Amino acid sequence: MRRIGLLIAILGLSAASAAAAPYHPPRNAVGQPDLGGVWTSDYAMPLEATPGVPLVLDEAAAKAFARQLADAVHGYAAFKIDGEVQDLAEHNARSGLGVVQGQRRTRQVVLPLDGIIPMTARARGQVRAIETFIRNSEDPPIPTDGPEGRRNWERCLVGQGQPPIMVTNDINPREILQTKDAVVVLSEYGPDLRVIPLTDKHGPKTFDGPLGDSIARWEGETLVIETIRLPAADTVRPLPTLLVPPSAVVEERYRRVSDKELLYQYTVKDPAIYTGPWLAEYSLYRTKQPILEFACHEGNYALPDILAGARAIEREKAAARK
Repeated sequence: MRRIGLLIAILGLSAASAAAAPYHPPRNAVGQPDLGGVWTSDYAMPLEATPGVPLVLDEAAAKAFARQLADAVHGYAAFKIDGEVQDLAEHNARSGLGVVQGQRRTRQVVLPLDGIIPMTARARGQVRAIETFIRNSEDPPIPTDGPEGRRNWERCLVGQGQPPIMVTNDINPREILQTKDAVVVLSEYGPDLRVIPLTDKHGPKTFDGPLGDSIARWEGETLVIETIRLPAADTVRPLPTLLVPPSAVVEERYRRVSDKELLYQYTVKDPAIYTGPWLAEYSLYRTKQPILEFACHEGNYALPDILAGARAIEREKAAARK
């Protein structure tokens, strides 16, 4: 993972312009760079590059590209019945592309420079199959096993705080609290609460949960969080699609680049999925809005209905075979 840090330093992709004076964040009560408070994102920013579209656009081109992204969501068959997704796409078209240190960005991936994650052929084929299904399927499949087979995010066991956090186009504030021995990251969407010790040793596998096993360290003014042993049920991350198997190591980086802007960077390392190092980034902005309750469900009443529907389909097919 330190190779990623070296690439960042060499290429200067996450640094401020060389002509600008370096920003040094204030220190908190225990002498650490102060990342405390609530930070949020609310804009359109795809994970990977769109063919023919550069990393940075001017305001007019950025507005047109955000409109193009919204129109693409409207065309996804699996989303046509979900009015909330359609409304969110329109909201993102109005809010536009994300701004990272003054630049309107068209994607999160900055390394490699072409903006494409270096996946193995097998992994890339899996991602394309998933995205093709989302675009074209009018009738998403219903599982015929029990609730344990459903993904954790669908069962409301995790939200959008599971590392790495890729979704920018939905309001998902993060609150950060720091102590001498740990950092706490609370993501509203879930809600997902991570209490991450400042240490160089991961805990025993016995204590693994849906958010994996995370440890943190400081590299200068950057908080680096390393996570291992994420759940197999959440290997496929949706919207945008990313593969994060239990064997993967996820590295997240938080660094304040101004009083109001917090740069969030992440990468995933797994030789079975990725053929080389890669880096994605976007910015979070300070907000005065507090973290609110996120009630994913009250008993998840829809899940019994989903499974009951699967049983009904099985009975219908059995009767048709008689």
